[in-house]
Amino acid sequence: MSNDTLRLISARRSHRAYESTPINEEQLNAILQAAVESPSAVNRQPWHFTVVRNQGLLDEMNKAVWEQMMKRDTEKRSPRFADSKFHVFYHAPTVIFISGMPDNPYTPIDGGIAVENIALAAESLGLGSVILGMPRDAFAGEKADAFRQALRFPQGWDFVIAIAVGVPADTKDAHIVKEDRISFVD
Repeated sequence: MSNDTLRLISARRSHRAYESTPINEEQLNAILQAAVESPSAVNRQPWHFTVVRNQGLLDEMNKAVWEQMMKRDTEKRSPRFADSKFHVFYHAPTVIFISGMPDNPYTPIDGGIAVENIALAAESLGLGSVILGMPRDAFAGEKADAFRQALRFPQGWDFVIAIAVGVPADTKDAHIVKEDRISFVD
């Protein structure tokens, strides 16, 4: 079976290189509309979306993630940190941060649903994206509150997940799908 939505899902890749070209306002508005239209448990919509195009702030957050990551044993950090040029946001022109209500047990799930809507909307517009969990470490260091404030998280809310969006500067083959990931119970 094939349809436009299934083809879009199959075509989507996690891009880790971006052109410096900014996404336009029409694209951004369409992506944000897809985000806010995401389903959530009991329709609580326990999220807040912060669009960041300030590369200085992203560089500062990248540095904070590096500082936290280097406190871990080598085997407990992403192998990407072996490359001193690695940038957590892959120099994307736009990064969308999702913050949420920490006391709602469904916030991480609802944030995951919203970030997937963003990824698929970006793909449908000819843009690339990569979903990012590593920025979480920026909210564990000494600048955590300053970052929450700079990103205009609502009072008491915290980082859930982020997504970099832009014109991809790389190509990528589909990942290999593991065969043992589906079971049927009749």
